[in-house]
Amino acid sequence: MCQQESNVKEIVPSLSKSATIAGHGRIDPFLSKPKSQQITLKGMVKGTKNMLGRYVGKWFYDKGIPFDAANSSYFPPIVSAIQRAGPWVKPLTAYELSGPILDEEVK
Repeated sequence: MCQQESNVKEIVPSLSKSATIAGHGRIDPFLSKPKSQQITLKGMVKGTKNMLGRYVGKWFYDKGIPFDAANSSYFPPIVSAIQRAGPWVKPLTAYELSGPILDEEVK
């Protein structure tokens, strides 16, 4: 029994070097307070909308698309379709838009 008590005495001091009791100080060196605030869902959505706006804006500016085109009744469904399609869908080519897709719309 004396030998077990000495083991206990040896373990407790080694724990006190890396951990503290009753929540004073850090218990685990990998757990620490974040250095920046955690982003909220609202902030994430705002950032995503801003990013989308910048990409769509660049496209409008590059191709001289009138800003009023964003007020078209066809614009919101485009954004919705892109959201539903997901990241694995590749952009349409000029050939696809001017050929098969245009043919379907004309019918």
